[in-house]
Amino acid sequence: MDENTALLPVGRERLEELTRILQRYKTGKANLERRVVAAENWWKLRNSAEEKKESSLGDGGFRSKSGWLHNVIVSKHADAMEAYPEPLVLPREPDDCGEAAALCSILPVVLAQNRFEDVYSDAIWQKLKTGTGVYKVTWDADKLGGLGDVAICAVDLLNLFWEPGVKDIQDSRCVFHTALRDNDLLEERWPQLRGALKGDSFAATRFLYDDAVPTDGKSTVIDCYYKKWENGRQVLHFIQYVGNTLLYASENEGKPLYDHGRYPFVFDALFPVEGSPCGYGYVDLCKNAQTAIDLMDSAFIRNTMVGAMPRYFKRQDAGVNEAELLDLNRPLVAVDGNLGDDALKIIDFRPLSGNYIEYQRERIRELRETSGNTETSTGNIAQGVTAAAAIAALQEASGKGSRDSAKTSYRAYGEIVGLVIELIRQFYTLPRRFRILGRSGAQEFISYSNAALRPQRQGTLAGVELGLRAPQFDVEVKARKASSYTQMSQNELALQFFNLGFFDPAQADQTLLCLEMMDFEGKDELTDRIRRLAGEREKLLAFRELALTLARKYDPGLSAGLEAAAADADAPKDAGRPARLAAPAGAERTTRLPRERARAVTQPGTVR
Repeated sequence: MDENTALLPVGRERLEELTRILQRYKTGKANLERRVVAAENWWKLRNSAEEKKESSLGDGGFRSKSGWLHNVIVSKHADAMEAYPEPLVLPREPDDCGEAAALCSILPVVLAQNRFEDVYSDAIWQKLKTGTGVYKVTWDADKLGGLGDVAICAVDLLNLFWEPGVKDIQDSRCVFHTALRDNDLLEERWPQLRGALKGDSFAATRFLYDDAVPTDGKSTVIDCYYKKWENGRQVLHFIQYVGNTLLYASENEGKPLYDHGRYPFVFDALFPVEGSPCGYGYVDLCKNAQTAIDLMDSAFIRNTMVGAMPRYFKRQDAGVNEAELLDLNRPLVAVDGNLGDDALKIIDFRPLSGNYIEYQRERIRELRETSGNTETSTGNIAQGVTAAAAIAALQEASGKGSRDSAKTSYRAYGEIVGLVIELIRQFYTLPRRFRILGRSGAQEFISYSNAALRPQRQGTLAGVELGLRAPQFDVEVKARKASSYTQMSQNELALQFFNLGFFDPAQADQTLLCLEMMDFEGKDELTDRIRRLAGEREKLLAFRELALTLARKYDPGLSAGLEAAAADADAPKDAGRPARLAAPAGAERTTRLPRERARAVTQPGTVR
């Protein structure tokens, strides 16, 4: 180590200290790691290995591995993906409305380029199985040919380490993220590692993979994130190292890693617990009921096999050929001497009573009720319930658990979007092109940079400099696509509004009064549209009165046609209304030309 390296803040002694801290953090989450590995084994229907740890019962041959718990997790994952989120960026100041609208357009593109729907799906699987899904939001300088861009991925919980006892990951003194990499690839990227990779100083817990994954010839790359106070604010620094060899340290470079000063990890816990950012999942909640169901299944099948294959007591001197007796394909069985009644005696078989089967059904019902995966939530309605409103009410009530879980995922999603905005604010120094969908649904190409997101001068007030202000935004999250049932309900609501005359500008006042007492998706947009139509109708009526006044003064014949056209426009459009009275004889020829002229004036044609 040269003299200049020894003077840097991060050196060999600092790396050794960080490794000791990492080992302490790993020891602190040992119970969590065991629970996470066990939950993954359950998900793969490898229940026997876990049951042996808690039960003295032997396998005894066949062991049932039913999929009730598997079905619960699959159903919950489907609910979560059906409510896939979409960001809505709202400004906090009127001057930031334009930037908020631009971010609403480009954020979905940034997320799509990171295949965020796949990342979201992976994190939801982790959340449901182990209780916690974790996201990582960083800046990847190697993306786009060196231009760099935002990177979002799901994190393996076994490779993440934080201070034991903290509830919020942001309160941890340090956060470590480890990854196992091939030595030859590490030496190729960082030449200073050649000859230094002689042993792995740290090994993270791993899942029980189906494949045999060798670890020889690999080393653990450790990423350490930590916070410090500099110049009156908290900043985030980053150290990357292998063993005792430093690869990068932002503190040695003299600048923090990210300006937002937050750890780039977002936790999404299912059922939270105190003293940990992680929660527990459906495997922890339902494994006892699943174990009982599997044990009863095994017992039922063994009992069935005993009943299907009778067993006998055989006297030692019975003279029966056992091989022929047990071979069901041989119609004759050879015996020596006389076969007495007591030579063979069938062993009594007692089939299980229906109480046992009913008890198993109760345990299945318990598992479904505990997890919220009831028949109503999966689309099965009890007999006798036929009304659409009753079915909708039952499905609405049964889906409360899934909606609550989706809300927690939405909060995590809002944090992810907030971190993405901060990375855009810091690193989008050069304009970038984005393909978006415009207001009309057509493709548009826009150029965007962080020029308007950086701190802006506020000018002076009474000779006093007001300083700088960086635009701040609030992130709201909504479902990108509603379920088919929700869409059907929305369509039926629109048809009801049409039949009731809600879209008639002449009834705008009554319609607005009615809408004020209602709540549904898209209410604000519909209210604004009705107000605009009512305003346009008022303008049209004013122009019509002006046209009638001018026609009465300068062209009485045209005036009659305009009045008739106005009467037709104002007449109710009810199909059952009585027919209009016939015009007097000779009047049609008098009014036909004025009517045609009035129709040409009042009805719009094709604009060229």
